[in-house]
Amino acid sequence: MDAVRGFLHDWRLVLLIIHVGVTAAMIVVILLQRSEGGGLGMGRTDALFSVRGQANVLSRMTAIFAGIFFFLSLVMAWSMSDPGKNARSIMDRVPTAPAAPAPPPAAPTR
Repeated sequence: MDAVRGFLHDWRLVLLIIHVGVTAAMIVVILLQRSEGGGLGMGRTDALFSVRGQANVLSRMTAIFAGIFFFLSLVMAWSMSDPGKNARSIMDRVPTAPAAPAPPPAAPTR
């Protein structure tokens, strides 16, 4: 697994560029969809390029791009983790604040 993680670490920039491209494509596909009902595959017709046929194609493309986006996000997060280096919590690396100074001794009362 370390060899795969090392390979992905070397291809970090390529994965990031692909990730940004998939993100841009997903934004374009989402903006091309009609804002009226029929989202998420509701209402079916057999015509491929009718208004609803286009909505189905765009919905499928959105789902595909979202799946690729999610997969690439997980791969990039996994490739950036280093179990030996980041085994502890991020809170373990926070510097501790110095303790408050002790209050001055109380003056003797007579």
